[in-house]
Amino acid sequence: MWAASCLASCCAACACEACRTAVGSIGRRSARIAYCGLFALSLFASWALREVAAPLLQSIPWINHFHKTPDREWFETDAVLRVSLGNFVFFTILAIIMAGIKDQKDPRDKIHHGGWMAKVFCWVVIVFLMFFVPNGVVSFYESISKFGSGLFLLVQVVLLLDFVHGWNENWVAKDEQFWYMALLVVSVVCYIATFAFSGLLFHWFTPSGHECGLNLFFIVFTLILVFVFAIVALHPKINGSLLPASVIALYCTYLCYSGLSSEPRDYECNGLHNHSKAVSTGSLSLGLLTTILSVVYSAVRAGSSATVLSAPDSPRAG
Repeated sequence: MWAASCLASCCAACACEACRTAVGSIGRRSARIAYCGLFALSLFASWALREVAAPLLQSIPWINHFHKTPDREWFETDAVLRVSLGNFVFFTILAIIMAGIKDQKDPRDKIHHGGWMAKVFCWVVIVFLMFFVPNGVVSFYESISKFGSGLFLLVQVVLLLDFVHGWNENWVAKDEQFWYMALLVVSVVCYIATFAFSGLLFHWFTPSGHECGLNLFFIVFTLILVFVFAIVALHPKINGSLLPASVIALYCTYLCYSGLSSEPRDYECNGLHNHSKAVSTGSLSLGLLTTILSVVYSAVRAGSSATVLSAPDSPRAG
């Protein structure tokens, strides 16, 4: 029994030391990757709490203080919002601490690249404390987070344009007929996918027999933007390329789908609720995957792109 206890203690100590070493090495190699890992951890926590925390939240008096208890979906959403609020507070504190850093000689740079065990612990504590925050604060955060998500979409578009322009310039620089044809093929495929996707949007979100003017407006407006992007890209004064226009067109069509699919399930113009549950699950999975890829790419690209987000007089911009 004593030997087994000693063996278990040794294994636990080795595991903790391995975790500490791994976290430290990740932080030294790339803080951006470590922050993305922390974001992935928050996604997992949100998903887990959304699935299992509803009964627990119903029993907490300062959360469930209503005369009539809301449905389970309200508590699931509240759990996700509280984790998101914890993320917001944690990264806002880090941003304030890092404000004004000019180079890596600043002592605060060590906070950015190191101390990952302490940062993970602080993140857990902050997220835990968010479950003691009044519902009014969470509701206010829910309101302002909608504007924050819109701002994040704009950042995504800027970074996506930066990526596609680099892609386009790389293939054009080869100055070979094959790569010009490859650019044309990719652009045509993106446009075909855009129009096919738009057809599905008309089928799903403007069902016959219902007045769905708002949905129709968003879909048609997105198609108008697709044509505007192409016209601007082909204008002689712009001297652009179809590849960025086609990729942005496809991305905007996806955003239109994402917005329309978030309409209430019982809304008569949301045709997705008439399909199998696999469609809703697939939409949720696609949205989650897109969010993860967007955040990872945004973190990596925003930290290394000199032309998009670096100041003109900064060493990185040079």
